[in-house]
Amino acid sequence: MARLRPAVAVAVLAAMALAACGGGSTADSSGDGGKTLTIATDLPLQGASKDASDATNNAIKLYLEQVGNKAGNYTIEFKPYDDSTAAKGAWDDATCAKNATDHVANTNEVAVMGTYNSGCAKIIAPVLNQDPSGPMLMVSHANTNPGLTKTWDPGEPEKYKPTGKPNYARVITTDDYQGEAAAAFLAEKGIKSVYVLNDNQTYGQGVATSFVEGSGKVGIKVLGNEPWDSKQTSYAALFTKIKALNPGAIYLAGIFDNNGGQLVKDKVSVLGDQATLPMMAPDGFTGYPALQQLPQAEGLYLSFTGLTVDQLKAAGGSAAKLLDAYKAEYGSELTSSFALYGVAATQVILAAIEKSDGTRKSVTDAVFTGEGVAIPADKSLTGKEVKIDPKTGDITSQDISILQMKGGKETFLKAQPVS
Repeated sequence: MARLRPAVAVAVLAAMALAACGGGSTADSSGDGGKTLTIATDLPLQGASKDASDATNNAIKLYLEQVGNKAGNYTIEFKPYDDSTAAKGAWDDATCAKNATDHVANTNEVAVMGTYNSGCAKIIAPVLNQDPSGPMLMVSHANTNPGLTKTWDPGEPEKYKPTGKPNYARVITTDDYQGEAAAAFLAEKGIKSVYVLNDNQTYGQGVATSFVEGSGKVGIKVLGNEPWDSKQTSYAALFTKIKALNPGAIYLAGIFDNNGGQLVKDKVSVLGDQATLPMMAPDGFTGYPALQQLPQAEGLYLSFTGLTVDQLKAAGGSAAKLLDAYKAEYGSELTSSFALYGVAATQVILAAIEKSDGTRKSVTDAVFTGEGVAIPADKSLTGKEVKIDPKTGDITSQDISILQMKGGKETFLKAQPVS
């Protein structure tokens, strides 16, 4: 077993013990249509991410209803998991570790859609990978940290697949592309220098690293890259320090959950609005109504590691149909682009189940052996073919969208070329 953090190691051992006592899918191999299988989501259902997570779960449930809750001959049940806590208001290490053992212990569960946060995925993926009846498939709609599938930090990605067999995939572009694309966009806007703040978490540190590297390639001087403390009640002193350096822009590398609202407000208070000093953030700041409703967020530039709701709705096809059905069912527009990618990840899982004999191992093998699985463009919720590379688990296409907050709405500006 690869060396893991204590909480992860405990989760791995507990999951293996549960599996040895009967955990793992009890599906037979007949594919006779009489077997019900469970697919799960693992998302933060409390705190700032609640709205996007609820929208993701609702969109998946609606899609499952549209396909008759079936994948081939199997009937599909849906089970949402919460990986956040009320006290933290965001994803939580211990809760992610507990969820990992619960996924393994749920005998009918064959795959997990999630997680939203890359740090949580790094806890859950190796546990599912070591399930004796698996490995168990995990497909994310939102994890963008490169290390989950690529050489990035030391030991990555091998430590997330300690059996040597892959079980983790994603349908979204990664931060090695996102950070560089954001830097290229700011260079196009004439920015010559930038100060970077990161939230000191897996995702934020990763996208900050990519942005800094990308800035060097396009001639932007990085004046600093430091973490912000999510527990601070004011960042006025931090921005006063930054003001003395006279940056051309501010880049926020992290998630809005980590007190991003206060950070945005204090930036405007000390450094001025977007017209005075531009600010940009990655997709960890997208899809949050609290940010969209914040007057100080007006003009904020954002990047998203895929295609947006607006783009997909305008293009018509499967995504537009689901968006119309979502509004009819729930009485409001679906505004989270990640929610649509949650359905796209579910499509991959259903395709894998259809090709399987109903066991966890066979569901995972459907994605990572042979040609893997692909969702054709006319059926895909992303408007283009979704194909997972069976060697890496990454999607074979890369898309970066640049957005701007206008009138409380994330408005599409352009598709940013990916190098």
